[in-house]
Amino acid sequence: MPNENTSLPYQYPEHLRYTLETLPACCGVYIFYGEDQTFPLYIGKSINIRSRVLAHFRTPAEAKLLRMTSRIDCVETVGEIGALLLESQMIKNQRPLFNKRLRVTRKLCSLRVSESSTRIVFSNETDFSCAEDLFGLFKTRYAAIEQIRDIADQQRLCYGALGLEKLSSNRPCFRYSLGRCTGVCCGMESLSEHQQRLKNALDAMRIRSWPYPGRIAIEEHSASHSEFHVLKNWLYLGTVKTLAAAKALQMSTAHFDRDSYKILCQHVFKQKGLAITLLDGE
Repeated sequence: MPNENTSLPYQYPEHLRYTLETLPACCGVYIFYGEDQTFPLYIGKSINIRSRVLAHFRTPAEAKLLRMTSRIDCVETVGEIGALLLESQMIKNQRPLFNKRLRVTRKLCSLRVSESSTRIVFSNETDFSCAEDLFGLFKTRYAAIEQIRDIADQQRLCYGALGLEKLSSNRPCFRYSLGRCTGVCCGMESLSEHQQRLKNALDAMRIRSWPYPGRIAIEEHSASHSEFHVLKNWLYLGTVKTLAAAKALQMSTAHFDRDSYKILCQHVFKQKGLAITLLDGE
């Protein structure tokens, strides 16, 4: 949420006070609408919608958003996983004015590291959901290059071997003379050893391949009912009420989704006891 530099004193949004009486104290997604009720101003999620919206009301830095808001709506979910996935999907589809993160990024970059080379690959050319030896998810080529430079400086890797600068034949790189390269450029280290050190440094950023043969349904439940979140190749397809409806839900688009990937890795695969059903067989 952007801060607003304004000389106007902050005023509690009295015109929205009634909204708190209608918002539930449960998990879900909330939507701020302006005078034009077609497109939202802001979309957020919380495990307690009412409490989170009240926090917006009490934040002077969000005065501009609150003055522009004429109505606040919400969509209840069974749990936090559903709220995270729905929030991400709604922001991508509706592009609210005040949301800067979770915007759709159709083309991502990653680093493909083999025993002999390091390349920047793009999601519109490579299927990130099943590719091997990919490290990091970057929105721009520049960000990927900066990551390589940082690791090269930390691990004394060779800019030439990484493709960041040209090497003169039979001569070590300039960084070797400064003690900043261990010498793969002049035979002091093998290329495979150099690349393995790079992989080790990048290991925490390794992209996981989709671990299932097809679609899955993640069951999330409360005391009264359940929801099934359907995904395939890290792409969120939707949430339905029954397993039969989950089996009928098919993929309409095919692109790697960075946010769904992070949600599953951080909030699903680290949890124990979640029921995951394979929808496309073994």
